[in-house]
Amino acid sequence: MRRRLLTSTLLVAGIAVLLLGVPLGVVVSRLIVDDAAQQLRAEATRLVGEVEYARIQETPLDPQQLEQKYPDRYIQIFERGNPPKATVVGTPPPSGQQMTEDAESDSGIFVRVSRDRAQVEQDVYARLLLIVALAVAALAVAVGLAIVQTRRLTLPLRDLAMIAERLGSGDARPSKHRYGIPELDRVAQVLDRSATRISDLLTREREFATDASHQLRTPLTGLTMRLEEIVAASNHPEVVREEGEAAIVQAERLTAVIDELLAAARRQRHSQAEPTSIDQVLVQQVTEWDPVFRGVGRRLVLEGTRDLKALATTGGFGQVIATLLENSLRHGGGTVTVTTTSGDNYVVTEVTDEGPGIDDEIAPKIFDRNVSGGGGTGLGLTLARALAAADGGRLELVRRRPATFAVFLRPADATGRNRVVSGPA
Repeated sequence: MRRRLLTSTLLVAGIAVLLLGVPLGVVVSRLIVDDAAQQLRAEATRLVGEVEYARIQETPLDPQQLEQKYPDRYIQIFERGNPPKATVVGTPPPSGQQMTEDAESDSGIFVRVSRDRAQVEQDVYARLLLIVALAVAALAVAVGLAIVQTRRLTLPLRDLAMIAERLGSGDARPSKHRYGIPELDRVAQVLDRSATRISDLLTREREFATDASHQLRTPLTGLTMRLEEIVAASNHPEVVREEGEAAIVQAERLTAVIDELLAAARRQRHSQAEPTSIDQVLVQQVTEWDPVFRGVGRRLVLEGTRDLKALATTGGFGQVIATLLENSLRHGGGTVTVTTTSGDNYVVTEVTDEGPGIDDEIAPKIFDRNVSGGGGTGLGLTLARALAAADGGRLELVRRRPATFAVFLRPADATGRNRVVSGPA
């Protein structure tokens, strides 16, 4: 822990020094060189003015005075005339080490000022050395601070890591350890409170799931038996028979859901997708929902390819279709069409209606939790997409107007192949 913290601090400090020091060194070097060139250019321009003034005053140039005024400079002055004049002041810099700037006037005066580049480079090296010294000092300070902090934080962090690991393994007992550091003490307090809450929540959830499952299974079983007796005893009223069969289906579905809840509470859920008849699930859903649609003057139609099989769970796929049909009933309009097609990599079931469709503002987040365009709970499509993903498929909005939802599932023969569809987990 100490070594990692020290290494990471030193690495961060080194990166910061490099990110700041290297650009700073480049900028400083360029500034010094540019400043030297600009100074030469200003001196050449000023000399042009002085030579023109001397010509106007008809006074000769004094090389000694120019050498005193511009020390360490090599100056060449050329005056166009009859005869032309040339004045040289100073010692020329070594070959290849010259910095030269020129200036020229309209009257034919040309001035060239040169200096030794080595002097400028010495100035650059001095500034770079200062930057390197500051960088080393910053790294030394960072290492010192890192050593102090690692000594102070290592033991409390190790203790907190052990507490968190114990909490994650299911031992939700508060430790009540404190370290004299406000931030770490705050973390320890939060872990203690979290341990207490997790323990209480786990206890209440397990008890609720187990008790609710056992208490609900008994009345649902009795309800199923009574409905079966009603269906068996009804000889003429077809409506009673139809409604009774639908009620049985609902009761059996509730029983299956409760079984899943009970298995989840006992951590024994092993639900996996298996080859499922698409027609069987869709016919069941259409039979169940058709009376409701007819009751409001609408039609429910099943079209497309028959005898398709896909990898799914009957309960999960049925709940997805039921959610889509319920949404079409509440928010759509006209005839609702359920269409099945198949391809090489998927089996798709589309549910579409003739309603106004989905607003463009809501469409991108239609599957988000608590998002609803018609005053609903905003949970139906979210749960439906999760159920489709649990079966290895996906639920998508393929068209906004009219609203068309599609459920993509893996073909029944794709058990040994790579998964070809994906969805949110």
